[in-house]
Amino acid sequence: MNFRIVGQFLGHIALAETCVLAIPLVSSLIHRDGATSAFVFSMVICFGISALFFSSGESKKEKLTIQESIAITGCGWLLATAVGMIPYISGGYLGYLDGLFESISGFTGTGATVIEDLYIMPPSLLLWRSMTHWLGGLGIVVIFIALLPESGKTSSYMYNAEAAGPTKDRILPRLQDMTKVLFKIYMAFTVCAFIIFLICGMDFTGAVNHALSTVSAGGFSTYNESAAYFDDVYVEGWMTFFMVLAGGNFGLYYRAYHKGAAVLLKDTEFKAYLSILVVATIIIIGDLMVELDSDFFTALRYAAFQTASIATTGFVSADYDRWPVLSKFVLMGLMICGGCAGSTAAGLKISRVVILFRSVRSTVLHLLYPKHVVEVMMNGTTLHDSTVLRVGQYFFMYIFFILFFALLLAFDGVGGFDALGISVSTIGCIGPAFGVTGATCTYADLSWFSKTVICFSMLLGRLEIFTILVMLRPGLWKGKNTW
Repeated sequence: MNFRIVGQFLGHIALAETCVLAIPLVSSLIHRDGATSAFVFSMVICFGISALFFSSGESKKEKLTIQESIAITGCGWLLATAVGMIPYISGGYLGYLDGLFESISGFTGTGATVIEDLYIMPPSLLLWRSMTHWLGGLGIVVIFIALLPESGKTSSYMYNAEAAGPTKDRILPRLQDMTKVLFKIYMAFTVCAFIIFLICGMDFTGAVNHALSTVSAGGFSTYNESAAYFDDVYVEGWMTFFMVLAGGNFGLYYRAYHKGAAVLLKDTEFKAYLSILVVATIIIIGDLMVELDSDFFTALRYAAFQTASIATTGFVSADYDRWPVLSKFVLMGLMICGGCAGSTAAGLKISRVVILFRSVRSTVLHLLYPKHVVEVMMNGTTLHDSTVLRVGQYFFMYIFFILFFALLLAFDGVGGFDALGISVSTIGCIGPAFGVTGATCTYADLSWFSKTVICFSMLLGRLEIFTILVMLRPGLWKGKNTW
């Protein structure tokens, strides 16, 4: 591995984050909220890190190996989250571990928080929280490629190391063109959400923060009550719309823009995504009406919002911890499934769920008709056996780590169902779980050990497990130029 080239790319990422930190700095100067020195200090440290990487890095452009690309992607995320915690710590708002927790939660789009009272936090720091969502939502590497494109396989390997889903869908032949298109769609959705939230009655600060958090499928709010603060059916309705939008494939939206909206309903994954949300909403509506004697429209309002939210952002409009057991299990199922591949949502991904069910169906039919060839298909295309195998392997590892992290949390004293809920929620990058970290709670009271476990869980889920596992393999860091 050429560590000098890796350092050069990390220097670019640190420099970009230095520039981004100027936005909350300006916000702090405008609001005079006392956080100015924290952001100035953060920018100085970040710029220093950037200069250090550049001074020791390789300026000559060379084709990256897969080994170096994975190192850049993984280390880039670690660097971004490490720098992202500096404003929390330098301003004295959070301790070291809590600052790291909040930063990782932000960049991974989890939205789990250790801040017990958001109202005492400076507006500029809350803006930085939401910005970490937005930067990590589409992907640090995707935004990096879009704004500072590299040619050839250099970018491709990095993109594949970060991109979510069983297949890496290309909507345009050239990767840098594709990332620019995705970035423009991301920007357009964010601006639209901001304008509509303003029209719905949010103030400027609230509209900015919630637009950033919603489109990125993050979930950080500027209010302790989350979305329940608004208690407005129009706000909740539009937030639901943008959350559903955030959970869809952004590349598919590009095709729909050029070929018509019918493309959306022809896509297997998108149809399954909408179907799962609709069925889950119907089940919860019925459960709330029967068990809690809710009227239909109230049940519809909260069920629709929470099903969309729990699969994407983790915003809260009602205390679902008080809902019946059936509704809670439906919500946990949505946490596991998540959104579509190519979306800002995390989770297992709907495409993998579809492939898993179809592979099971294929196996059953093959047992019935051994001489018949039963193929696993997606959108009219036969999937290669290696793709189906990778999906099965990923599903196994996903469930394994859910149980593994739940056991670690239970070992630390967290209750059984609570530990399972936290594990499912954090590896799925959702945020709120059940019980001690439920809809109206934070992660502040957990021990340092549990918070450390959760930090690893959030990173593992956002980078889709295997990138982190490869980084833990000693062979990745051997001084060879090929792998």
